[in-house]
Amino acid sequence: MAPPPQRPRALQWQVFRGSDAVRRDLLSGKQLRGAAWMRVHHDVYADSRLDRDHALACRAFGLRLPVSAVFAGPSAAHLHGVEHAAGFADDVHVIVPPETGVRSRPAMRVHAIELESDEWEAINGLRRTTPMRTVWDVACWSELAHAVGILDRLLDDGLVAPDDLTAIAARYEDSPSLGRALRVFELADARSRSHEESHLRIRLVVAGLPPPMARYPVELNSGRVLHPGVAWPDFRVAVELDERSPTNDERPLNDERPSTNDGDPEILRRYQRSQLIAAGWDVLHVTGQQLQRDFTTFVTDVRKALLGRGWLP
Repeated sequence: MAPPPQRPRALQWQVFRGSDAVRRDLLSGKQLRGAAWMRVHHDVYADSRLDRDHALACRAFGLRLPVSAVFAGPSAAHLHGVEHAAGFADDVHVIVPPETGVRSRPAMRVHAIELESDEWEAINGLRRTTPMRTVWDVACWSELAHAVGILDRLLDDGLVAPDDLTAIAARYEDSPSLGRALRVFELADARSRSHEESHLRIRLVVAGLPPPMARYPVELNSGRVLHPGVAWPDFRVAVELDERSPTNDERPLNDERPSTNDGDPEILRRYQRSQLIAAGWDVLHVTGQQLQRDFTTFVTDVRKALLGRGWLP
């Protein structure tokens, strides 16, 4: 078996400039091409044991940016713990003072904006916008469903509160992007348990259906409370993501993972679905394949269910 790659202590778990490591005699050019390191960008390398996530992409670009640069938008959201906000291959968003002259380049979106001192913070050597400023930028820059999914998670994590959204809107009331941001704020729901649920909820709205609620509590006659992922309580219509789909977070309707005594999760889900139906609800389910290939047909089915329960478009 081949011996594990050797890494100088100074470079372990680090992101660094290759030319700097060679200049300091820490590595040779040949060693840089070895299994111990991964090339992230031109002359930027990282310990190959690091996760290839968006935080790594931010750290890599951080070596090539002025100290005044602040990670923002989806990039800041990822750094605040919203993993689905951006991936390793997604563009890194940064805000820089206009006078720096830094311009966008492949894989990096530069926003030349002046930030107030209370709109950014430095954590672990990375400057990022605060959660409140991050919410504003995400709402203004990102596609609607993606923006709502990020805001849902920030609300659920307690990094921003509903009252903060009112304060944000007031702070930027003169911005031409205010209307777009208010739309995102209006659709956000902290009860959503996954970005897939958030995405589904917003796609249904964009398709012309009334805004549904996330994880609406349905109390049964037995006293048990179920929480379908997407629901219109006024019409007693609910949508459930198929747990066998990769787009589902595999949480059952009661928001608890089945214990070893509950048996097969799919059997439990079917039983809970039958309980909702017995309580007078119309429950539809959608698979990941349907979301990707036949969403129009699914929307038609939901529309029919809502119309049948009294919805008037």
